[in-house]
Amino acid sequence: MFVEMKKSKHAYVLLAPYFIIFFTFTVLPVLLSLLLSFTNFNFLEKPRWIGWQNYSRLLVQDDIFLIAVKNTFLFAAITGPISYLACFLFAWLINELRPKIRAFLTLVLYAPSIAGNTYLIWQLLFASDSYGYANSFLMKWGFIMEPIQWLQDTRYVLGILILVQLWLSLGTSFLAFIAGLQNVDRTLYEAGSIDGIRNRWQELWFITLPAMRPQLMFGAVIQITLAFSIAEISIYMIGFPSVDYAAHTIVTHLVDYGSIRYEMGYASAIATVLFSIMLLTNLLTQKLLGKVGE
Repeated sequence: MFVEMKKSKHAYVLLAPYFIIFFTFTVLPVLLSLLLSFTNFNFLEKPRWIGWQNYSRLLVQDDIFLIAVKNTFLFAAITGPISYLACFLFAWLINELRPKIRAFLTLVLYAPSIAGNTYLIWQLLFASDSYGYANSFLMKWGFIMEPIQWLQDTRYVLGILILVQLWLSLGTSFLAFIAGLQNVDRTLYEAGSIDGIRNRWQELWFITLPAMRPQLMFGAVIQITLAFSIAEISIYMIGFPSVDYAAHTIVTHLVDYGSIRYEMGYASAIATVLFSIMLLTNLLTQKLLGKVGE
């Protein structure tokens, strides 16, 4: 092993800057967060080791965290798979078009994910007075007699957030899928037709998807991260905290204890639980994607 490493020392030297930066800004913060999750730390005093108390408090005593877990899993279970499939479906359909049309539609579909002040559009649509587009339309056609408090009513809050997130979901994964489709070796389709593949669905399952496994995995990681890390939309659209914690998620709970209360040990425990959930979900997704084409 050491002999092989010595032979490849020039490659390790070239890779060293990246690994140093990656370890310093990614691996080290995760390890420090894990250690802090076993302490009582508030920025003013030295961390005090308390063992598993933060986790027992989080899972047994913190009712708001349980609400956040429920909302996060519901949000992720809906937006994650739908946005992932939508990214691939739109990329697959657009890939069949001429280059200029493909470039235009790619820009149109990708634009919402990078547009600034996107929440303003949805706040106008679901404004709680009669001037909001949704209320105005429903009142004009006689479906309702008085405005609905869309962003204050617990029955609608989470559904609106899911709708907005789906609208924003055609982002990095969408571009990765288009790039993957563009780079599939066309000779594979010719070989597949010789081997007995007769329709587009068979091409998709046995050739296209297996050839795109790296992009599929990358897209899955991105969509899982987005689904479980929802916070910004909730804070800007619904407010913080939301009414009856109807839009409270694990990340907004983390923001509450980490950025407002400065209970950094407890916030680190929340972050560790979220990291574990996302890691397990990614491993499960990787296992499922490994069966593509079988």
